[in-house]
Amino acid sequence: MSVVVAKDLCRTYGSRRGISDVNLTINPGEIFGFLGPNGAGKSTTIRVLMGLLRASSGTAQIFGQDCWSEGSTIRQDVGYVAGDVRLYSWLTTRRGLSMISKIHGRDLLPNGLRLAERFRLEPDLVVRKMSRGNRQKVALVLALAHSPRLVILDEPTSGLDPLMQDTLMMCLRELASKGHTVMFSSHTLSEVETLCNRIAIVRDGQIVEDSALSSLKVQAPRQIVVTLQAEQLASDIQWPDGVDVKYMPSALPEQLSSTIALMVPPSLRDRTCILELRGTSAPFIRWAAGQNFADVVIGSPALEVLFRRYYES
Repeated sequence: MSVVVAKDLCRTYGSRRGISDVNLTINPGEIFGFLGPNGAGKSTTIRVLMGLLRASSGTAQIFGQDCWSEGSTIRQDVGYVAGDVRLYSWLTTRRGLSMISKIHGRDLLPNGLRLAERFRLEPDLVVRKMSRGNRQKVALVLALAHSPRLVILDEPTSGLDPLMQDTLMMCLRELASKGHTVMFSSHTLSEVETLCNRIAIVRDGQIVEDSALSSLKVQAPRQIVVTLQAEQLASDIQWPDGVDVKYMPSALPEQLSSTIALMVPPSLRDRTCILELRGTSAPFIRWAAGQNFADVVIGSPALEVLFRRYYES
């Protein structure tokens, strides 16, 4: 059984649309990335799934139960962190763990304190004395302490330093390896790319892409830096199909982006071509092997370029 199923899900706010015709299926053990800029509809979708908002139309189920009518039952086995974490000023991590232990009817203090140690939290420090990042860590510990079957996190890395972001990613991978499911919402492509198995991209309240990360990488262009031999002329080269020329020696260095400028030493800029490759790299590698180039550097699939195209079109 799928853990999360949403069909034709809509939620409006009067005349303003929040989400429209959202269809989602998240399977057990999956780390599912929910990607889009601020205001795209990610939080609205999550709030409907959590039973905090009622859908205007369509259906949403978690564990085969209706998210609105059976929301209180569903939430017993869901770990949720909202995008705008708010905690009582008098709360400590230890007090919070005691409270959720009563809610779940079992002692969550040992596991919760182990998580607090991993996140470098002082268990008896009150929230009003915490930094924003530490408050975020408290919310994460309270959401994960009961080892929920489903974890739903709405932009959870806000305020976390890189080390704590890595700790969170590790915790989520450990849960997924045990068959738990994660829905990870973010507007940052890099963290979704490093964590998730599958990604849905949201635009203006609608899902415009829902694919495995491996499939998206096939679609994403690769950047290629070709260094010519001294006697070679860029204008004489017949580039193969699937290659777009972004920069030629005649355009350098004025049109170099800062990223490209770091890749191309000034001494080589009059012999450098910058290309964008669509599709897999193997055919280009075979072609380039017969061209006697001085050097060829092929970058990883540029998901950032693909992501931007969804919002610029």
